[in-house]
Amino acid sequence: MTCDRRTILRTGLLAGGAIGAGLGLGGCDSGLLRVPSDAPRLVPLRSRCPLPAPYSRELPVVPVRRPDAGGRLTLTQRTASAEILPGMSTEIYGYDGIFPGPTIEARRGSPVHLAVRNDLAVPTSTHLHGGVTPPDSDGGPLDLIVPPGFDAAVLDEAMSAGHSAMGSHHHGRHGVPWRLHESSRTYRYPMVQDSALLWYHDHRMDFTGPQVWRGLAGMFLIRDDTEDGLELPRDDRELLLCLTDRAFDEDGQLLYPARDPELLRTPGVEDTFMNGVIGDVMLVNGAPCPRTTVARGRYRLRLLNACNARQLSLRLNPGAGPDLPLTLIGSDLGLLRAPVEVETIDLAPAERVDLLVDFSVLPAGTRVEMRNADPGGLERILAFDVAGGVETVPPAPAVLKEDFVTLDPAEAVAERTFDFRLAGDHLWTINGEPYDPWGSSASPRSGTVERWTFTSDFDHPVHVHLGHFQVVFDRNGETGPSKRGWKDTVRVTPYGVVEVLVTFPRFRGLYMLHCHNLEHEDMAMMANFTVV
Repeated sequence: MTCDRRTILRTGLLAGGAIGAGLGLGGCDSGLLRVPSDAPRLVPLRSRCPLPAPYSRELPVVPVRRPDAGGRLTLTQRTASAEILPGMSTEIYGYDGIFPGPTIEARRGSPVHLAVRNDLAVPTSTHLHGGVTPPDSDGGPLDLIVPPGFDAAVLDEAMSAGHSAMGSHHHGRHGVPWRLHESSRTYRYPMVQDSALLWYHDHRMDFTGPQVWRGLAGMFLIRDDTEDGLELPRDDRELLLCLTDRAFDEDGQLLYPARDPELLRTPGVEDTFMNGVIGDVMLVNGAPCPRTTVARGRYRLRLLNACNARQLSLRLNPGAGPDLPLTLIGSDLGLLRAPVEVETIDLAPAERVDLLVDFSVLPAGTRVEMRNADPGGLERILAFDVAGGVETVPPAPAVLKEDFVTLDPAEAVAERTFDFRLAGDHLWTINGEPYDPWGSSASPRSGTVERWTFTSDFDHPVHVHLGHFQVVFDRNGETGPSKRGWKDTVRVTPYGVVEVLVTFPRFRGLYMLHCHNLEHEDMAMMANFTVV
């Protein structure tokens, strides 16, 4: 039997030690690989205070901010008190002091100049996740807004403390290439992409996980003429839902196992949680397991998994009878070519989906629960209470995007493989290397198509900055409907192989790919690449 390199990768023979891990392989025609029984698992944080009963809170509507006539918008990062749990005050980090931050609504063709002011005691960096942005506005981990008078030596100290391998690996190099802005800076977003639900969040080197956990994240909505021309639900029939799991201490403060609670010098988490931090209560738009009232009509649900590490598998259950059908109309980076009927939605951290749901098929008084297939017990997410009356619901548009482009594998001008793997204590790596601030692991050409293969030893949601891609192969699962559209993040399951066709639009310069399990990202699972 002869095996080419792609076949070998797909069957796991080169998946970074699959044989050494004791995986049975019958040859190059092997099917799905068996995940070892001792594969690492996520350990949930347990809240130390009483949690509210499910569906006892109303679903909040996140405030919307739009740029002024000149495209300018300002957000301030600051500490604030929020009543997340009833009767308790929780200190958060928030854009404009709220969690999640304001939803920014922009329009294709109208550039946005986002000024971010940092009134916190820690450095920050704001990344527009999914954005087509120039490299100097990408919000990378070394491009920081620091408080006035901040001692930059603390940054080098934190990097050395967090990544002990860097000392020997980068011996002889002097000075991490930080780009520091005191108090504030402005990000330039040209808005040269299709309508989609993006999001913005902190991306500080070594401390993204705890700073997002404390609240530095928000949704970013792009509109365009194509979307406007479709008969899709809008206004109060379009629900933007930011899903985040959290845990709380005895006083109702956010509980996070940081090695340095001040988030300054020693990055990382306690050993028990190095596989990723998950909580025991799901917040939707900042409220624990809330409820909302819906009419008997069609709704558009736009979901963001903003969890640090938790995978979601969601369905809508009306209590009696089968689950409510879901019509998938979009993925991370916008509309699909045509709607697809699905029963469940799988969402890795940072992934988004765009759904249509018809509540008119249910009688008034029905409670529909959004449920998560989670063996860890975090099952209830959100309740929809169906009100009276009835509406005539027209069929969903047969075609959503006439000019949708499907990439052809024959277009690929290069092939690259990125292996995501644990290589030591508190050190997650790509191709066996921790993050190299000075390095560049690839040089794709702007506007061309490449085939990138991602392999793993654990659950890794892989995010590519600037890159827009389509999934063409997933060894440990179907290339399902939610992966048929344009994406910027994809889940690679344990001992999995995912192949994507990726292209890099418009801009050239230094970008990065990384695991979007934020604890893995903070433990060096990132790599630079240069678009040329």
